[in-house]
Amino acid sequence: MSGTTITIPIDTDTAARYNSAPEAERRKIQLLLRIMLQNPTLASRESLQQLMNDMSTEAQAHGLTPAILEQILRDDA
Repeated sequence: MSGTTITIPIDTDTAARYNSAPEAERRKIQLLLRIMLQNPTLASRESLQQLMNDMSTEAQAHGLTPAILEQILRDDA
């Protein structure tokens, strides 16, 4: 992925999990963040639930299935 790098403060454990994740999983996380930050609903201040629904729809359209998300979350536990 090309582009600009940003810094987001997170806790040490989350950073370690992200850094140890396979490249494919890191790309999926980056995609989710990009979708969230580019989503026009952020500007219109829609409900958090609507924002999450929109992100879910777009993530699924880009190949993130519930099974993949479940695996990502299970791996982080």
